[in-house]
Amino acid sequence: MKTLLIVEDEKLIRKGIRTMVLRSGVPVDLILECSNGEEALALLGERPVDVMFTDIRMQRMDGIELVRRASELEHPPLMVAISGFDDFSYAVEMLRSGVREYLLKPVERDKITQILQKLEGELHSRSEAAVQEKEISLQQLRTLLADTGITEEERETIVSRNERLFPSGDYQVVCYPESAAEEPVPELTVRGLPGGAYSILTPLRAANVLMDELSETKAGVSGVHRGLRQLPAACAEALEARGYAFCRGEHFRMEEDRLMAVPTQLKEKARELLTEESRTKRVQILGTDKTEEIIARWRNLIRAAASLQLSVTELTRELDASLSELPKVYRENLTQEDLEKIGQLMHPLRFTDLETYEEMLMDWILELGGRLGARPDDNGVRQKILLAQQYVRENFQSDLNMAVVSNYVSMNYSLFSYSFKQITGSNFVTYLKEIRIREAQRLLAETDMKIIEISQCVGYDNEKHFMKTFKAVCGVSPSEYRKNVNG
Repeated sequence: MKTLLIVEDEKLIRKGIRTMVLRSGVPVDLILECSNGEEALALLGERPVDVMFTDIRMQRMDGIELVRRASELEHPPLMVAISGFDDFSYAVEMLRSGVREYLLKPVERDKITQILQKLEGELHSRSEAAVQEKEISLQQLRTLLADTGITEEERETIVSRNERLFPSGDYQVVCYPESAAEEPVPELTVRGLPGGAYSILTPLRAANVLMDELSETKAGVSGVHRGLRQLPAACAEALEARGYAFCRGEHFRMEEDRLMAVPTQLKEKARELLTEESRTKRVQILGTDKTEEIIARWRNLIRAAASLQLSVTELTRELDASLSELPKVYRENLTQEDLEKIGQLMHPLRFTDLETYEEMLMDWILELGGRLGARPDDNGVRQKILLAQQYVRENFQSDLNMAVVSNYVSMNYSLFSYSFKQITGSNFVTYLKEIRIREAQRLLAETDMKIIEISQCVGYDNEKHFMKTFKAVCGVSPSEYRKNVNG
């Protein structure tokens, strides 16, 4: 059990019970003590308690009143009454109020052990039942949100069965790709739906989660809602917000952010990319040696979404239609790995953001084009990549990214990405990260600089991000690395 509370006005008796609990062999994470019922009731209102041992006769609220009022709490503890009087009327009163056991003083150690073992078993059974109940509830909520033809009567049944398990106050829904979360969100989270995972959180908890567990996810956040009946609308808002977050590369909150107004004329122009003619050209160009046109036709689709001229829904539908054509047109040339890659690329929102998705898409499209006969013209490409490597080595301390370096060497962004990986054997992000971490290792070993100073010196403005990256690469934190190398 996690928490046990001992309520007894005589200090020596409290300490004696505490000692017997510790020697019982039943694991208890935390033992709390109170000297009267008022103090105990206040504590129960502030934090969860699994088991409470309470004396009956105490000043400032006796045990009978404490048990009665504790049993009215939303999550009452399992209660054991202790009395110095062998009075049947006391026992009956306490048992009516929800007490599990009634002990007489002086308390025997074996009795304490037996009771704790019994209550531990009950808590374990409760925990298992709660897990099963939550899983059933999540499955029903998944059905409600998927909206796969359920009737209004079925919808009402799901709401009535799960309303008591749902947050009673204000909440927001946070939508994010499941695979991108650094740590799972422990609260009520529905998975396996379009857009990823949907966590239902209080507004304060949502704000904290976005800065911590979900800091790297580019999540979408609904407005504030209340009650289970509003959940479908809240999730729809969160999914819409997730689409904007995906395109913009940062968290997006529906109630705070304002979208850039995109002229109708630009939206109509972008929809020309969705025609069957454009799709055919996009697919057929892969079989030619027109590398620049390959890049343009596929990248224009991504850029239109990045500028919000196309919605994420429109982008997803067009990518699904275009990628679905590839096995039909090039079936003799596609490998099983290609087919698996197509399956991944058909679901953009499973990626953290559009930039990450674009990099994978264009790398694969250009690699496939190379196998189908298209080759990037070697107009000094290798020399440009060597120049780019030198530039990275000399400027890794600054705010560097692939767009900056590709512009520096005057290469198309996607062609630069593909060529960099082909020539160096590593993608740009990994290459830059390795250079930064190697320098960080040197500074940790050879200087007394603080971790935050080293972080900034190797190009990381965010110390927390630097420490996570360092540990992911080296297996230990920067401070542990310094300790190891310096003996």
